[in-house]
Amino acid sequence: MTDRVSKPAFAARPATPDAWVRTQDVAPPRGAADTFSARLTIDVTPELRGRIKIAAFRRGETVADMLRALLLREFPDTEGPAS
Repeated sequence: MTDRVSKPAFAARPATPDAWVRTQDVAPPRGAADTFSARLTIDVTPELRGRIKIAAFRRGETVADMLRALLLREFPDTEGPAS
């Protein structure tokens, strides 16, 4: 008879939203730079995805780099307490 292989259990969500955001992943995504340790997944229409890819191609950069720059502009690192 073979032994059952136990599957890893799902991790429980942290109790508060702040704790959830600050929770670190076990390992960075494959191929990502060491400075990037979280993956963000969003749903977009195929048309928007196409426009994003074309814009990145025309700018000579990757979609990931272009979107990181956009997110950094929109959500700058702020010093001090949140208001």
